[in-house]
Amino acid sequence: MLKNRLVVSLQTVVHYFDYKSPYAYLAQEGTFNIAKRDDVKMVWVPYGLKIGKYLGEAALDDAGEDMIKTRNDHQWRRVRYSYMDCRREANKKGLTLLGPKKIFDSSLSHMAFLFLLKNANPERFHRSIFKQFWERKLNIESYEEITKLMLELGYKTEGFESYVKSEGKKKYLKIQAEAEREGIFGVPSWRINGELFWGAEHLDSINEILDTIELSRKRGT
Repeated sequence: MLKNRLVVSLQTVVHYFDYKSPYAYLAQEGTFNIAKRDDVKMVWVPYGLKIGKYLGEAALDDAGEDMIKTRNDHQWRRVRYSYMDCRREANKKGLTLLGPKKIFDSSLSHMAFLFLLKNANPERFHRSIFKQFWERKLNIESYEEITKLMLELGYKTEGFESYVKSEGKKKYLKIQAEAEREGIFGVPSWRINGELFWGAEHLDSINEILDTIELSRKRGT
């Protein structure tokens, strides 16, 4: 469940994600497994990656040619490897992962998540938006497509437009600033007991930490 459980005895794990990150997509099932633990309160935080700052900007035409041409050779090699690496992992998990033709602004989709989190459990939306985006079936910059998805999944959208223009935008910008003060720079990331973990390879370590904490509690130490 994505609905945060307010139980004092639970260990808080903060998870940072971005719908436009293939690595975050691949890490979601492992994160859900952690969230299912009886000893965990998972806090889900959308964080918008600033991809252009470290990988340059790019936008591909129908022929696959870059129309912006500001990305250098090193950056292109990193991007090509990243998608090859992610597709390899996606194939193992039975997921479809098609690289987007441009760097999307994921802020609207993140605000939709926050909007749903206020009054509902956004798990179905969260799962669907990741899946549809990486199958190239959803434009996460489109208000119409986002609201259509919300309605198809049975969520209410009344007030969403005004939320995006005022409360949601302010909240989202505040979350981004707070995340960066906490040291967040990439996703998927998790924070537990003040310690930051970046990358899905740390999921096992997070479970081990939780196991150790739970064992200590049971022993009363």
